[in-house]
Amino acid sequence: FEAQAAMEAQRGREDVKLPPVLHIVVVGFHHKKGCQVEFSYPPLLPDESHDSGGLPEQWRYLPFLALPDGAHNYQEDTVYFHLPPLSAEMKCVYGVSCYRQIEAKALKVRLADVTRETVQKSVCVLSRVPLYGLLQAKLQLITHAYFEEKDFSQIDILKELYEHMNGSLRGSTLEGSQVYLGLSPRDLILHFRHKVLILFKLILLEKKVLFYVSPVNRLVGALMTVLSLFPGMIEHGLADSSHYRPKSSLSEEPGGGGAEPAAAVTTPSIEEFVSVSATDIAELVGEEPPPPTGEGEGEGGDSHLLKPPSRPSPDSSESDWETLDPSVLEEAAAAAAAGGEKGAEHPETFDPEPGIPITSQPQAVGGQGGVVQGLVSGLEEDRYGLPLPVFTKGYLCLPYMALQQHHLLSDVTVRGFVAGATNILFRQQRHLSDAIVDVEEARIQIQDPELRRLLALTTADLRFADYLLKHVTENREDVFLDGTGWEGGDEWIRAQFTLYLHTLLSSTLHQDSERLLADYGAPFTAAWKITHNYRVWQSNRHQAMTEITPGHPFQGQYSVADVKLRLSHSVQNSERGKKIGNAMMSTSRNVVQTGKAVGQSVGGALTSAKSAMSSWFSTLATPPVAVVMPSPEEGHHQEEQ
Repeated sequence: FEAQAAMEAQRGREDVKLPPVLHIVVVGFHHKKGCQVEFSYPPLLPDESHDSGGLPEQWRYLPFLALPDGAHNYQEDTVYFHLPPLSAEMKCVYGVSCYRQIEAKALKVRLADVTRETVQKSVCVLSRVPLYGLLQAKLQLITHAYFEEKDFSQIDILKELYEHMNGSLRGSTLEGSQVYLGLSPRDLILHFRHKVLILFKLILLEKKVLFYVSPVNRLVGALMTVLSLFPGMIEHGLADSSHYRPKSSLSEEPGGGGAEPAAAVTTPSIEEFVSVSATDIAELVGEEPPPPTGEGEGEGGDSHLLKPPSRPSPDSSESDWETLDPSVLEEAAAAAAAGGEKGAEHPETFDPEPGIPITSQPQAVGGQGGVVQGLVSGLEEDRYGLPLPVFTKGYLCLPYMALQQHHLLSDVTVRGFVAGATNILFRQQRHLSDAIVDVEEARIQIQDPELRRLLALTTADLRFADYLLKHVTENREDVFLDGTGWEGGDEWIRAQFTLYLHTLLSSTLHQDSERLLADYGAPFTAAWKITHNYRVWQSNRHQAMTEITPGHPFQGQYSVADVKLRLSHSVQNSERGKKIGNAMMSTSRNVVQTGKAVGQSVGGALTSAKSAMSSWFSTLATPPVAVVMPSPEEGHHQEEQ
């Protein structure tokens, strides 16, 4: 209680000192200097003028975040990004940037350094409050008006924007629909379907997740919409999500007198953006190289800070990990659960700041003999202990990553991330991420077969995902009522995921937790229980959890409908299922086009489809390699499948 009171007092002092909007910044593209800050109000450095272009060391990536890669391909775009705090009193700085370009010949005042046919500029708002959609709506109007002036020296409109935003946002609470403006779980489910639940579980496991698509507005929208499904996450769960050090801070010579003071930062040279491996960084700062990957990494989530990223298994081919293969049926997970319990015996430690070890081993379990002293997440929590402290202790949330931040993927101080990128180089470096989410294709690429097994949806999970999808698509044809009702609407979807997380947490505290958690996936829950976010949550007592009925919302007896649901799910989303679907479609086309029994082409297609179907069903019937004798209830569960 004392720690919580101190945190609230500190937050109160911070609210008094700092306005909601910290700066309005204009970033332009110079034909020789590249992306650079052209204007800031108030100045980013206190002792300099608003047009100095100076940057604090911690914000050296700001120009590259405000003007994203490939911006010249779009007339306008919007970017969400996060910046690290400048002082201990601050938390994550939330950036919203609106980019536009205009033909140089249309300018009323054309400066001598404008040598290209188009002028590219971005207007940014740096804020202490995560009101992405609200800031974007206001900023788009002002950016449009700023460009309509056709004279970028007219900055009065930007100063007025700063005063207006601080006047309207000061004292506002992070509650209600304004936090989720522009984030539509409806559209997310229509695009990703059941895979939304896989993304939800993936983030709970604190894995390295990279979203990829272009343009940036679509990228950050999808990423932040996924996070909006976690109760309280956007409002209060991202405060520590951007605590990283720029490349220059890591590349100084050992014993060189520490980091440079906050001062004007010129555009860094390209050498400073070369990716450095975890081993190279460790040698650079005079530490021992990271140890080799230990056993249980696939199950343990964030089992150690200094682990290098996992690499693909040599036995897995491109087609094996191209997408999640949900055709893997639920199986007894006694071995996985035993492995998870073994891993939980060892305390988990993180040391993002030298000399300040942080132990994540709970001192006592809530509801079992009382709590001596729980771990403090540092976040503003509700009665249920939410949001979960996922984005803390070196687990980053970067809605957009510039190419200059590539080193963070292998930084030894970063234990994981949920990040977005548009540059193809991020996608090609597959070994640096546990999962790559192709937003365009609605596809989740996972290299590690063990992680794919952890994320395989159970029958109860499939019922939950199917329930969401049916409600979302129910009134889809009515353009006037689409998304305006409660059931199937955005708020309703978030309420369903809140219920899912509440019941999952409640099930872990129940005496019969092993049976209850089987519906969520025993391998998944075993891996989740040793993550940082669960350990912190479990170490504290949350009285409101007694109001939650444990057990999966869609638990129950298995039926023929469940078999059909799983088969449909597998055919639509596994690689083998896609091949079957393609063969069947090819067969149908041949039959329709010929209209007569010609042939061998139709017969060959039918034979191919029959062969693929037989092969697929034989694979489904193949027992798992590690045969474990199931309990009577589990045996009944498998027979139903």
